[in-house]
Amino acid sequence: MELFLQQVLNGLTLGGVYSLVALGLTLVYGILHVPNFAHGAFYMAGAYSAFFLINRMGLNYWWGMAGAAVTVALISVLSERLVFHPLRKAPYLHHMIASIGILLFLEAGAQALWGADFHRMDTPYTQIVELGSLTLPAQRLLIIGAAFGLVVLLQLFLKKTVTGATIIAMAQNREGAALVGIDANRVAMLTFAIAGALAGMAAVLYAPINLVYTSMGHLVITKAFVIIVLGGMGSVPGAIVGGLIIGFAEAFGAFYISTDYKDIIAFALLVLILSVRPQGLFARGAH
Repeated sequence: MELFLQQVLNGLTLGGVYSLVALGLTLVYGILHVPNFAHGAFYMAGAYSAFFLINRMGLNYWWGMAGAAVTVALISVLSERLVFHPLRKAPYLHHMIASIGILLFLEAGAQALWGADFHRMDTPYTQIVELGSLTLPAQRLLIIGAAFGLVVLLQLFLKKTVTGATIIAMAQNREGAALVGIDANRVAMLTFAIAGALAGMAAVLYAPINLVYTSMGHLVITKAFVIIVLGGMGSVPGAIVGGLIIGFAEAFGAFYISTDYKDIIAFALLVLILSVRPQGLFARGAH
């Protein structure tokens, strides 16, 4: 039972990080209606921004996270204004190629500035916390608390505020939202800013236990794509539930099967669920 509960906590850790990244990705999908491959680079940029602020500038962990969130939000908005907005009437394939271009540009920029080496981000939460018979690093508990706290705040923002309602309306029907007076450009910039900030904070939460390197966003964004397909393209609840499913599947699969197959489990689970429910778990939410 102790080992089982330990894997539950590990699953919550992974699920929290994956949900944050997938939430930003699914919000942007609602605006572009194409997958944004650059989102993994935004995740990486958040980690490097915090690494610079914490390890090089001497700021504390929370200021580093705030700085990373702002930096990645700005990068994300600039990407929307300079790249995606001019392509709004172009075929969707152009958006996909452009997002890959942003990904390569940001990774090359990070490598030029910090090199290709792996870096370790400092964190003040190095203690081991004992919960009854369980032991867990404090950083993992921080990930669980902060990630799900951010998920709740985002849900409240989308459901309880007028601005959040405009984002949902824009995701459901861009032309219809414009006809009722919603400023499509402002909502698109705000959505990209929120998505970038979520990716940046997710990276800062997870980087102290996973190192910082230029390709760190590849596997995370691949699993985020799995999550949004699994949960239903464009569905916010689907991104949350899908993140938890993948997180738990990886944690339990790595422990009870083998760590060698940990990253394959997510894709096997995707095939299994989509064979039963091709539209995803929350297809109605996507529409």
